[in-house]
Amino acid sequence: MFHEEKKEGSPRFGKLHFPVGLWINSPKKHFAKLGRRWPSVGSIKSTTSDTASRSNEPVELRQPTKNKNNRHKRLSNIFHRSTNSIVGSISAGSGAGRWTSEKKLSEIIDSVPEDLVELSSQKNLPGILKIFGDDISSGTNYKSVLATPRSTARELVKEALERYVVDDSDTESYVLCDVVGRFVGHDGEWKMEYLRVIGDNERALVLQEMWKPKAGFSRRFEIRRKQEVEKITTIEDNETAGINAQARRLQKSRSRAASGGNVPLRDREDSVSLRRSISDINLNTKKRRERKSIKSMVANDTDSTHDGDSTEKVCNEIQNLSQASHNVENFDYPTDQTDTDFDRLSQYLIQPPSDHPYFLLLQGYKDQDFVIYVMTRKKHLFGRAEKSTRDKGPYVDTFLSAPDILPRHCCVWRLDSSGQKNIVRVRPYRGALVTHNGGVLQREAELQTGDLLGLGEHFLFMYKDPRVAQKRPVWLPQSWSTSGLSGAFSCQMCGRSLQERQEAVQAYIESRDLVLQYRLKEEDAVLKEIVEKTGNPDNEFKLSPAYLFSLCIEHSTQALDPGHFPKLVMKIATLIKEVVWEKIKEIGDKQPENQQDKAFLSTISIEDVATDLRPLMLWMSNSMELLNFVQRKILDMEKEWESEGTNQDALLSSDLEACEESMALLDEVIMYTFQQCVYYLTKTLYAALPAILDSNPFTDPTNLSDVGELNNMPEGTRGTLAIYQATLDLTRECELHPDLVSQTFGYLFFFSNASLFNTLMEKGNGDPFYQWSKAVQIRTNLDLVLDWLQGIGLGDIAAEFFRKLSVTVNLLCIPKTSLLKLSWSNLRNDYSVLSSAQLIHLLRNYHLGVGRSHPAAWDPPEEEKEELANTDIFESFTDHPPLILPCDNFRMQLSQTIKNDAFHSLLCQLRHFVWDLEQKSLPVNQRAAYRMENSQ
Repeated sequence: MFHEEKKEGSPRFGKLHFPVGLWINSPKKHFAKLGRRWPSVGSIKSTTSDTASRSNEPVELRQPTKNKNNRHKRLSNIFHRSTNSIVGSISAGSGAGRWTSEKKLSEIIDSVPEDLVELSSQKNLPGILKIFGDDISSGTNYKSVLATPRSTARELVKEALERYVVDDSDTESYVLCDVVGRFVGHDGEWKMEYLRVIGDNERALVLQEMWKPKAGFSRRFEIRRKQEVEKITTIEDNETAGINAQARRLQKSRSRAASGGNVPLRDREDSVSLRRSISDINLNTKKRRERKSIKSMVANDTDSTHDGDSTEKVCNEIQNLSQASHNVENFDYPTDQTDTDFDRLSQYLIQPPSDHPYFLLLQGYKDQDFVIYVMTRKKHLFGRAEKSTRDKGPYVDTFLSAPDILPRHCCVWRLDSSGQKNIVRVRPYRGALVTHNGGVLQREAELQTGDLLGLGEHFLFMYKDPRVAQKRPVWLPQSWSTSGLSGAFSCQMCGRSLQERQEAVQAYIESRDLVLQYRLKEEDAVLKEIVEKTGNPDNEFKLSPAYLFSLCIEHSTQALDPGHFPKLVMKIATLIKEVVWEKIKEIGDKQPENQQDKAFLSTISIEDVATDLRPLMLWMSNSMELLNFVQRKILDMEKEWESEGTNQDALLSSDLEACEESMALLDEVIMYTFQQCVYYLTKTLYAALPAILDSNPFTDPTNLSDVGELNNMPEGTRGTLAIYQATLDLTRECELHPDLVSQTFGYLFFFSNASLFNTLMEKGNGDPFYQWSKAVQIRTNLDLVLDWLQGIGLGDIAAEFFRKLSVTVNLLCIPKTSLLKLSWSNLRNDYSVLSSAQLIHLLRNYHLGVGRSHPAAWDPPEEEKEELANTDIFESFTDHPPLILPCDNFRMQLSQTIKNDAFHSLLCQLRHFVWDLEQKSLPVNQRAAYRMENSQ
């Protein structure tokens, strides 16, 4: 009749189940009517088959009362019965005591001898504690250690490990466990039933005094490895995680729990019950006993009366119970067949969580879908249950079963930054249909409490956060029952009047926020409009193209399909390349067929060159800023799409390949514009540089002590410095990146050094050019150039690239008497920047005077003469430094408001252009009944 049952989700030691028929009448009277004796403890252990064999004997049952009110009153009285009235002591001669079915386990289970209750201590040996260590040494049963009431678990572990001869370095990997078990079988084999890790600061002897194991069980202290204990705990948590028998059956019939999956161990401490109803609520001891009494009474009344209103009465009792207990948890499902209606009806009472956000199902695909899905982690993923999603990729919290749900469909996450703990964002995965408040969500958006979130064609959720005060949902239509024309011309969804909508559109068009919105079908027209409006070099805000193109890209990443981003970047890069190529062709058409015509080169004005190069420099600057913006967007895209799993690898690879092609186009634009700019600037320098070698600064009327201004410089250096100044002004005007400015001047200085050096080498072949007086003039001109460059912030770059020319001039500036005293080896060591061929060329052509020959000490060794005879003495123009694109210090920042009025006017014109395109695409009767004012 009584048996102990262990089941998943129930307490470790099981629970006692009783036949329903014994709950109404007094147990003693019932057995008396059957002519049987009151059962003893031994007779209680009869089997269910024995009970079934007795069921054929005549049983005298009490007639059911016909007064329904009395029965209902009795049901309510038992429901409110106090614990004391239920668990009373049984008296020998009456039936008003404790029922037989409520006998305690201690009364029906054989007790354990007192000396075997505490296996780790003995009364005759106080202070000696036995610590069992089968995990350490299987052949050793236990080790005895000295213990006092103040001995902590960590101290006992250390002493026990010393007895077991375990290395001290391995002490931290062991813990002390409080183990409850019993001896089973004829051999008395120890079987563990319960294990608890004792904290490091807990005291074992105090634990023994504070509580004892139940009758029939023994307790001992064991020392175990942490890894083994964690493994056991993990297994037990997976098997008995608080899910009762009925919830287990529900779990088998559905793909996952209400949240869509088992919460990982790391998140289990933060998880909450995802489906809170009467059927999975845990009552306290009093309420559990009251509930048990109510279920038995309902079952008995149903069997005895056989009327059709039992379900209604169960519903009434459930309602009373729900009103009486709001904060209850983990109530066990009944297992009796007669309580099926109670289980089914109890599921209808759902209480949402109060400390976690959740998703309330408004429309599902199947009847088995849960109603509440709780967001237990900072990131919550929706997807379809597939083997690939469980084995690879990010953890899916909620599995939804519908044909159009992707393995990873949608991601909702909470921001972690300070002050933004309640800000939640939502983002669909590639190819997933997600709607936000009725509109298709292409990218991510902020999720407010009360918002509607649609997944696929079937699922519709409402996001709720009980910790945040809910405002009026944005999707809820406002009242627009205003009479007259104002109500007639109002929007039926939002309730705004025509004037209010006009003002809203006008406010957007005139806003200074860096936002540009357009529909996908107007994108090509918008891009062409940007090129036409911003390609003019006279535009005051030189980075307008980069900003406007970046706003288009930003709009694509926020409002359009993720797969559109690579296409948009390719469109922009192609447009820029076409514009740049057209500008390069225009400049080339102005050049003569003979590019080396010295007469033409001498007539080239730096002002004309700067005017021609201004569009190229402008697009080089904008392309550099835009390339950096695209690169950062691609990095963000990779981080976002990495979480979409392996099924998105093909799409991600295709998109990245398209983005790389677009960046290659922008890189090519930057390279060609840089190349064309330095090419035409060096052509102007080619005609101006020789004056530095030929002019005499000492004969110029300019005072050399006051040469800060360009107009005060000697005429021999003024032409070259004018080109440098015009180039600097051009880079500043076009807002070229500082690194590109430095590399532009680096190339110009490289060309100037090579050109002057080669010219100097040529001049020494005939006339007596290499002499001290001429070298001093060249040195003075060169110093004036370097000092002026130092004044405009380019001195370091100039000193690096003019080094060879400067060293050569320094050699020629050595007085003749001092130079004659130097030998080849001395000169070779002091002027190592020059090659041996260049050095010997300078020495052989140095003018010592009429009839004087060069000293033998200047001659190189014989083994070097033949080699130097065929060596080139000129500098090569192909060894110029490579162009390296910058990585930081960019000017464009979309997060900052631009105060430039010219750009704001341009942005307003573009928004107005988009508005006109939208209006033209609508039928005449749907176009706005007003004209937007020009925002110029």
